Amino acid sequence: MQDPSRALDLVFGALADPSRRAMLERLSQGPATAGELAEPLTISRPAVSQHLKVLEAAGLVVRTRQAQWRTCTLRTEPLDEVSAWLERQRTAWQQSFDALEDRLRERQRERDTRASRGPRGRHEEGKAER
Repeated sequence: MQDPSRALDLVFGALADPSRRAMLERLSQGPATAGELAEPLTISRPAVSQHLKVLEAAGLVVRTRQAQWRTCTLRTEPLDEVSAWLERQRTAWQQSFDALEDRLRERQRERDTRASRGPRGRHEEGKAER
């Protein structure tokens, strides 16, 4: 079994290239041959083959042989894993932002309380802090 962190790295690496993303978009419509995947792209057939190897290594594509044809099929499980990871990150960041917002509100209430005491209250606080 592959290290989950390594698996994420492979998927993000595969998604980093626009040609590979275009291939995945095409495969989302159904299986296709390497030639069909190459048609809309302005890259060589060897480059298409290299891109497919990257997609296979990331687990996003499976190639099967049927007679003389090699068909590529999209696998969505790695994308589900990326989606779950992103959701965990979003939740953690949201909790951090919520905590920061709470702290900023608390600080604002403290300032408002000090300001409502008037200039004399602030002057006396300054003496107490020294």
